[in-house]
Amino acid sequence: MTRWLAGMLLVTGMGWGQVHPLQELVEAARTNSPRIGELLGKGLPGLKGRDGAAVWGQEFLFAVESEKPATVSVDKQPAVAMTLAPGTKIWYRLMTLRLGTTHTYTYLADGRPIGTYDVAGYNPDAYPLPGAARGKLSEMRTLASKIYPGMTANYWVYVNAGADLQRGAPLMVWQDGETIVGNADLLRLRLQIVSDNLVHKKVIPPMVHVLISPGSGGEAAGTRMRSIQYDTVSDRYGKYLLEEVLPEVEKTYKVRKDAYSRAMAGASSGAICAWNVAWYFPGQFGRVLSHIGSYTGIQWRPEQNQDGGYIVSHRVRREARKNIRVWLSDGSDDIENQTGSWPLNNIQLANALKMKGYDFHFRFGEGSHAIAQGALDLPESLAWLWRGWEAAKTAETYEMEEAERAKPLFRVKVVNREAW
Repeated sequence: MTRWLAGMLLVTGMGWGQVHPLQELVEAARTNSPRIGELLGKGLPGLKGRDGAAVWGQEFLFAVESEKPATVSVDKQPAVAMTLAPGTKIWYRLMTLRLGTTHTYTYLADGRPIGTYDVAGYNPDAYPLPGAARGKLSEMRTLASKIYPGMTANYWVYVNAGADLQRGAPLMVWQDGETIVGNADLLRLRLQIVSDNLVHKKVIPPMVHVLISPGSGGEAAGTRMRSIQYDTVSDRYGKYLLEEVLPEVEKTYKVRKDAYSRAMAGASSGAICAWNVAWYFPGQFGRVLSHIGSYTGIQWRPEQNQDGGYIVSHRVRREARKNIRVWLSDGSDDIENQTGSWPLNNIQLANALKMKGYDFHFRFGEGSHAIAQGALDLPESLAWLWRGWEAAKTAETYEMEEAERAKPLFRVKVVNREAW
């Protein structure tokens, strides 16, 4: 067990009692406890799925549900056997892995791959720090929309301890909010823990975080509205937030009105959504956190004269610079499909931002279409995004950092095959 984690084993104040659920789960796996099946089956949402992995310190618990004997290959090493939890169809394996990086893993059932994903070797700020006050998560609330007729959406609000709700607190709006609520957040970003720790260390201001899910119903004909809301390149979703969601939030929580104190955040389709809101409403949102952004043609509708997400980088290159600060990240193993190339379009956007002098940071690793890199980077990305924020200010003109200004544009090389 790593030294910095030794003082974090007993955690109070977050509704977890005396033992963190991740610690309890890992300990049960280490000792092959009779409770392991119960904890795996009922514990953390999504853990037993084909992208399931839980991390506590250097210990990584891989778990998958399978009718046939399961194995797991980590970082392209030979697959190793997993143990069947008694009375279940869940197979698990506890491994010690390196921190400060992401790890790729593949589950196999009867020798056949059934899922490949990435997991973060979380940094220290992704664990509860002693003395760090914990924020408060609201109950789930449901909102009906007029901008998306017939649609309803759920949202939660997480408020860091010390947020100034009298004069107004800084605001971050997170897309796919259901994935970062409660215990589900422990397998992904760990936003609540990380933001509380950074507030405690006075690295970021205490904020109001709106965690909003994609809607259901409406024009999506019985399915979730996620792609229509998130991937469509227009001002519609921004109007939805500004005219319908935030007025409801502000009935309970007072937030700042200046773009300097408001940020958008998301992953995948949620990332292009976050960018679009800031792009169309730079007077309302001045900071963007984009992980594995879907800057591709998912909602390209030429018959309706509707551009796809690929247009984003071209607009940045050709239009006047807007006052937006953005942290952008992706990986070389991200998706290539009929709607476009995730890695190449993220690189295109990074180069467009650089050419126009935006205050941006681009993190490009080797990961796939997973939140792992974003989770690993979250303490750093939040600190970078909110650096220099002062309560007394309501505006700042963002300028590219001198270190970035001295660097060249990003260039692409083909490394996995011949290209001649």
